[in-house]
Amino acid sequence: MSALVEFAMFPTDKGESKSSFVARVLDIVDKSGLDYAFTPMGTIIEGESVSDIFRVIEDAYAELGEDCSRIYSVIKIDYRKGPVGRLKKKVSSVEEKLGRKLSS
Repeated sequence: MSALVEFAMFPTDKGESKSSFVARVLDIVDKSGLDYAFTPMGTIIEGESVSDIFRVIEDAYAELGEDCSRIYSVIKIDYRKGPVGRLKKKVSSVEEKLGRKLSS
């Protein structure tokens, strides 16, 4: 099984800049050992199950909940039978059809 979950998470009660909070969340994602891609609008994590990824997201909520009163998040899920590896394969498939690498 393969789950791709894209999410964004940040506090709404801590001023305009959110990068220090995003960095705290990304540190948890990085330490999870799951494949991920960080983008300007969110982070995409790949795992064998949605529950594997939700554990990481729950850890991120716990981290921000220590000093944030309100946390906003958006979560999108793509769950499919088959092996993991779609995080890179989906992009490669489009690049192949374009006949060129996309900028990152």
